[in-house]
Amino acid sequence: MTGDIARAIGYLLVGSATLLAPVLDGRVDGSAAAIGTIAPFALLAAVALVSNDGPLFEFFARDGDREENRLYSLASFAFAVAALALLFVGLNLPLVAFVAAVFVLTGGNLGQRVAVSRMPVPVVGASVFAAFGTIVATLAVFVAGRLGGTVPSFPLVLFVVASGALVGALVRTTLSPLDDSLVLLSTALVIWFLLELGLDPGLGRIAIGLSVTIALGYVAYALGTASTTGTLSGVLLSLWAIVLGGYGWFVLLMTFFGLGGLASKYRYEEKLARGIAQENEGARGGSNVLANSAVALVAVVAYAASDGMGVDAVFFQFAFSGAVAAALADTFSSEFGGLFDSPRLITTLEPVDPGTDGGVTWQGALAGAAGSGLIAALALFFFTFEFVAALAVLGAGVLGMVVDSFLGATLEGDRFGNQAVNLLATLSAGLSCGLVAFALV
Repeated sequence: MTGDIARAIGYLLVGSATLLAPVLDGRVDGSAAAIGTIAPFALLAAVALVSNDGPLFEFFARDGDREENRLYSLASFAFAVAALALLFVGLNLPLVAFVAAVFVLTGGNLGQRVAVSRMPVPVVGASVFAAFGTIVATLAVFVAGRLGGTVPSFPLVLFVVASGALVGALVRTTLSPLDDSLVLLSTALVIWFLLELGLDPGLGRIAIGLSVTIALGYVAYALGTASTTGTLSGVLLSLWAIVLGGYGWFVLLMTFFGLGGLASKYRYEEKLARGIAQENEGARGGSNVLANSAVALVAVVAYAASDGMGVDAVFFQFAFSGAVAAALADTFSSEFGGLFDSPRLITTLEPVDPGTDGGVTWQGALAGAAGSGLIAALALFFFTFEFVAALAVLGAGVLGMVVDSFLGATLEGDRFGNQAVNLLATLSAGLSCGLVAFALV
């Protein structure tokens, strides 16, 4: 057993002290429960900060700890769990969120260490972190339930824990692999947020959502259309589309991801020679995926919470469709239009070099309109929109494409990056299409 794996097992055992929370909750008064939950981790953090030799130091010390001659990594982990325990007690954080966050981190970390020791590939480590974290944390939540805590239904626990594990894997991949506190906090907040939506998903939809999105995520990475962070982001967004929205939402989103990714790879060498190719050999990163899908993500979450918000759910279907239509329209217009000569700046119609921000071609405009039309047709079918509603989606997609080009010509560069421009373009499309819903419904 390697040192990394043994250390990961040690962290898992330390994290198991979170199971004191359900034991104490309801058996002693609030202040005693708080002290009993927080004290073990606060004490461990204090001990770790003064430890510079002995069995504890030798077992838990990472390379950085040995250089500093202090167990800062263990102290950071223990302080983070203690802080989360304080939130659990002070803000009445759901027991599921507290316990699951700790076990997603420690269980996922153990699985990741084992995986990378045999196959040191980033996407493998991140995927195993999410998968193993989900399994261990789900089991831990139900153990907590047997010890005295209140636990929701199995499908809901599986969904929120898997979502938290994917977010944790994404944070860990994007930031430092040793930044346990951010992974812990982000995982807990996502699980807490999803629990507050009051969902009641069926096990069948959860199982289909997990299996289909994981399979498609693997295909996207294998084909080189998404990076590790792009794959994790796409799997998370697709899972939420299925569970929070429905299969139609998933089809629209997958149409963008699939066709958009293939469009980026289309005649890639020629695009590279023209200086218009996407970085990373056309593989979409997490920031690219989120910039193009953030509005759609907000729409599907709002759709799930629409009853409590007092807003007609159809509004969010329109907003989602318009945002996805704009994302695909912009992708098609740039990826296909950039292959043609003589682009013109959208603001002045002056000829510009290929790849110039805000440069458009009529071929690209037609390709973008076709992409928007495809999403409109799918919305017409899956959301049972009227024909005039589908036209609104088509128009919103084209509007988003135009906004993207206009912002590219005027603001992109010094003030805005490409991701910000993509976000604003999809936001304009989503909002405009949603406003149309108020007129039609």
